[in-house]
Parts: sequence; C-alpha cells; structure tokens
Amino acid sequence: MAGRGRAWCSGVVGLCLLLLPLAGCGGGQSPTGAAMTAVQQVLDRRAAAVLAHDEKAYAGTGTRGSYVNLRAVPLADWSYRLTALHPEGAGATADARLSYRIRGYDRAPVTTDRTLALSRTADGQWYVTYDKPAEKSGQQLWDQGRVTAVKSTHSLVLGVGQSPATLRDYARLADTAVPEVTRAWGTDWTRRVVLLVPGSLNGMAALLGAPAANYRGIAAVTTGEAGGSGQAPADRVILNPEAYAVLGAVGRQVVLTHETTHVATRAHTTPATPLWLSEGYADWIGYLDTGRTPTEVAPELARAVAAGDAPDGLPADKDFGFTDDPTTLAEAYEGGWLACRMIAGRWGEGKLGAFYRAVGAHQGRAGAVEDALRTELGTTLPDFTARWRDYVAAQLGDA
Repeated sequence: MAGRGRAWCSGVVGLCLLLLPLAGCGGGQSPTGAAMTAVQQVLDRRAAAVLAHDEKAYAGTGTRGSYVNLRAVPLADWSYRLTALHPEGAGATADARLSYRIRGYDRAPVTTDRTLALSRTADGQWYVTYDKPAEKSGQQLWDQGRVTAVKSTHSLVLGVGQSPATLRDYARLADTAVPEVTRAWGTDWTRRVVLLVPGSLNGMAALLGAPAANYRGIAAVTTGEAGGSGQAPADRVILNPEAYAVLGAVGRQVVLTHETTHVATRAHTTPATPLWLSEGYADWIGYLDTGRTPTEVAPELARAVAAGDAPDGLPADKDFGFTDDPTTLAEAYEGGWLACRMIAGRWGEGKLGAFYRAVGAHQGRAGAVEDALRTELGTTLPDFTARWRDYVAAQLGDA
C-alpha cells in the first residue's frame, strides 16, 4: 500500500494564468501579464540550466543553492509552470508547478507545487531569491541538502547527509531484493527501485509532508499511485535512517524486500485490496528464505494465542493504523503474513500471486476477496477464515 511501511521495522492542477488582451481593447499585455511572461522566461532559463548542468547560467537566474544540491540527480526533464504571481513592493512571490523526471526510472513526471520569491535588478530584470515547497506540499530531497547518488544494477539510491559507502550498502540490499521479488511475483514490473535516504526521521517526515511522530520506529515506506495507471512516475522507497540503523542484517533485508514488493505489485494493488493482503504478501516475500520460524516472525500473535486471545477474524484495515497501540499493529501485520503463508503452503505460491491479482482486478472492495477466493482458491470467506484461525493456532500454539 502506498505510504505504508513495515510496522515493526520498518492535485490540485495548477491553473496556467495567462492574461491576454481582449480583441479591440488596445492591444499589448497588462502589467501583470507582462510580469508573468517575464518571470516564466526566467524559470524556463533556470530549468534549461539545470538540464544542461550549466551552473553559470543557473546563477544568472537567481540563487544557486538548489542547483548545488540537486546536480547529482540524473534528470531527464525539469520544468516550471507559473500559476500565479503576487507583487510585493519591488518584488513578488510566485506559485509554480515543478515537473521533473528521473532518467531511466520515471515513466511520467513527478509534479509538486513550489513557492518562489523574486526580486528585480536595477534594470528591471527578475531573479529568484528562494524556491521552497508550497504550503501543504512535501519537501524534495534536495531541499534538505546536497544529494549524493549511487546507481546499481537494480536501484538508484539518492541520499542527503549519508556517506557514499552507506548508500552503496543500501544499493546492495536493493539489488538482492529485486530478484527475490521477481522470482516470487513475476516479471511484469519495472524491476528497478528508487530509494530516498534523508539524514534523519525529521527529514523522512518532511518528504512525506507529515509529522515525524507518525513514522517513529518505521524503517521505510513506499509511495506511489495505487492501481498502476501507467501515467505515474516510479514509486519511491523512503528510508528512516534512525529506525533502519537499529536493525540487524536480516531485518534490513526484510524491510527492503518488503518495500520492493510494494513497488512490484503496485499495478495490481487497488482500493479493492485489503491491507491484510497487501502487507501480508509483502511480508511473505520479505521473509522467504530467511529461515525465520512463525513464532520468530509473529511474536505478538504468538503471545495472544498463548493467552487464549487469538483473533477471530482476519485483520481489518483500521488495525494497520499508526496509533499508540503497537501491539494491534504488529498483530495485524503478523496475521496478514500468516494468511499469505497459508495460501502459499496449501494452494501454492503461484495461486497466491493469482489470488492477489484477482482481488486487485475487482471493481471495488465489496465482494473482491470473496470472488477471488472462489475463482482462484475454490473456497469461501467463512471457510478461509476458519482455516486461517486453525492455521494460526497450529503454527503458534507451542509459543
């Protein structure tokens, strides 16, 4: 699920305002329209300088700090579209829509709203004095500092405040994860991952445009467009370096493989897909071949079984909320993992993948799981739930 990470570890369309003179009203642009045109031309030159790696030309359009920060990012496209201009004394603030595409990874541009401050030279030329996220828009990685880029066989890792050696370690984990996910899920995805590694938890939260408290203890999240329209940019896996640092070697690999699974399954993950399936499937692939036993992977659920408090039904979406009750959240992930593990063990790994795709192909949530259970597994939801309860008890009963 977009934006959802492993719990234990882990637009507004801008209106292009172009003031054209009305026919028969004297011709020529209004002062506001002329200023809009002039500022757009500055932004066009600024964008061209980014793509041409021309620092001198970039500096000629205003502040150069963002250029230094983003010049390591392999960009295929970069452009601004001015949407509003607000005069303020001799200067102005501007609203703009930034569009960019990372070469070799983004199928479509990433778009984000920006606020720019502009001043004028003595001869009336506009120049940019700052460029920052618009209100309610998340930061871009280069807003946080100079970006270092590491490209590997299956990944592009972009980091701020991280050593190249650390970023190469992340790239090696991603290069292990991508083939593992492909073996289980299949080849119908890009088989490439973009990882963003900010310098801190606060940096992660700023990229997501959310409070840091929402992600404390969460090692990574994946962002992207559910349903895979084919007109969206590549997903981004965003790491929390603070939570990630406390994990062992197996835990780090499980997290990256889990998040990579979300990237692979994005096109088939829709509003019809319950979280127990999307998160359980990502964990199922994440834990494949780790040698971890059910009680090691599902300690909270094992304790519930031992206490005679095993759940009666599959985890609900609300159980996956990042709340003050980490036990409920952990049990939800563990229950989803066991459901997918049961399907793979009883019906086969291929059937698990087919079931996932069939659920996501449904027009809506109502009946999606029931229909896929019938067509792919030959069972009903009550029967499947009863089997899952028995499976949970059998796998965790000796904990």
